[in-house]
Amino acid sequence: MSGGVARAAIVAAARGWIGTPYRHQASLKGIGCDCLGLVRGVWREVIGPEPEAVPPYTPDWAEAGLREMMAEAGERHFVRIAPADAGAGDVLLFRWRAHLPAKHAAIVTGAAGMVHAHDGAAVAEVPLSGWWRRHLAFAFRFPGVTD
Repeated sequence: MSGGVARAAIVAAARGWIGTPYRHQASLKGIGCDCLGLVRGVWREVIGPEPEAVPPYTPDWAEAGLREMMAEAGERHFVRIAPADAGAGDVLLFRWRAHLPAKHAAIVTGAAGMVHAHDGAAVAEVPLSGWWRRHLAFAFRFPGVTD
């Protein structure tokens, strides 16, 4: 990648996935994706080829393994930032419960919104409300982001 990636380009790419049906382990815009598939798809659009293959995973992978696998992958490929510093184009990871690893991802669209893929629904832009803020565990920036 040369020249960096603008936050606006990341947000536009994420919004381009809105309406894509939820499909576990998928990452095809307009066809289906899960939350990780959304982030992978946006990576492909703004950065290029994915940096590593994602192994198959079950819906209960976090509960079964109790490892911060998504955060570990984030550390390998993104720039970790403090959740309070997250802005447009950054990736957020959430825990469903305090004692479990983070297993849900979203992309920030602005001060009060995010795009995510949620089981049983299509990719949507939703408010980054109090519930989401209370469950926020990690934040990452795409490599080479420019403002």
